[in-house]
Amino acid sequence: MTEHTNAGDTDPILTIDHLTVSFGGVKACNDVSCQIERGELFALIGPNGAGKTTLVNSVTGIYVPDEGATIVLHPFDSPDVNITKMQHPHQIARRGVARTFQNLGLFHSETVLTNLMLGRYTHGRVGLISGGLFTRKAVREELAAREVVERVIDLLQIGDYRRDVVGGLPYGVQKRIELARVLVMEPELLMLDEPMAGMSVEEKQDMIRYVYAAQDAFDLTIFLIEHDMGVVMSIADRVMVLDFGSRIALGEPADMQRDERVIAAYLGADIDSPAL
Repeated sequence: MTEHTNAGDTDPILTIDHLTVSFGGVKACNDVSCQIERGELFALIGPNGAGKTTLVNSVTGIYVPDEGATIVLHPFDSPDVNITKMQHPHQIARRGVARTFQNLGLFHSETVLTNLMLGRYTHGRVGLISGGLFTRKAVREELAAREVVERVIDLLQIGDYRRDVVGGLPYGVQKRIELARVLVMEPELLMLDEPMAGMSVEEKQDMIRYVYAAQDAFDLTIFLIEHDMGVVMSIADRVMVLDFGSRIALGEPADMQRDERVIAAYLGADIDSPAL
């Protein structure tokens, strides 16, 4: 496998400070702070209900954090962006943050190619009239979109499925298409919410290779939620652990495996399983 940037660099792409998200009297995230370094593969783990998806939903604009929280994106070639000041998820997506969903954010009645072209919506600049009339500008934009889409199709080896309806494809292939959907957005920060859930060992091995290939090809920073501790401990540069909404540990994978708070959170579950 390809080696990736290790933690310790001082080039953050995302800073989360005092993130609290409340639903009634329940704090799904409770005063969570962390910094994601550009180019790393950062993993977020924790038991069910620990607040992992809530954190991702807050970064991507689906949930509004409680007052006092700040989430700042540090784009490579533009000024910092305070995400908590944005009102709509599409505004955050346009700034270079993309995410997958546990239950697949795909149109199951449409073809793979249509799904991927729809994934390019953040880069669309042609209006409804120009698009409907298929003006020269609209044609140029579509050709540019197809170029990126075909690059991703080749990278993830889904060319044989491009004309197939998504809903009729095997689950493992659909998970790969979900990854392709966000890659065509050409994000700087890619947030993957359990991309290997429900997969066989062989499918997980393939997905790891595709994630690495995508990170190298698109110069990505990856924020990963994953329940398979064998996967996390073998591929992550750093790991943050949540329990009951609070951060209980943050560090390199080897340190997390020895941390008593992490072991207690998993009720003594074996997180020393062999790397895939």
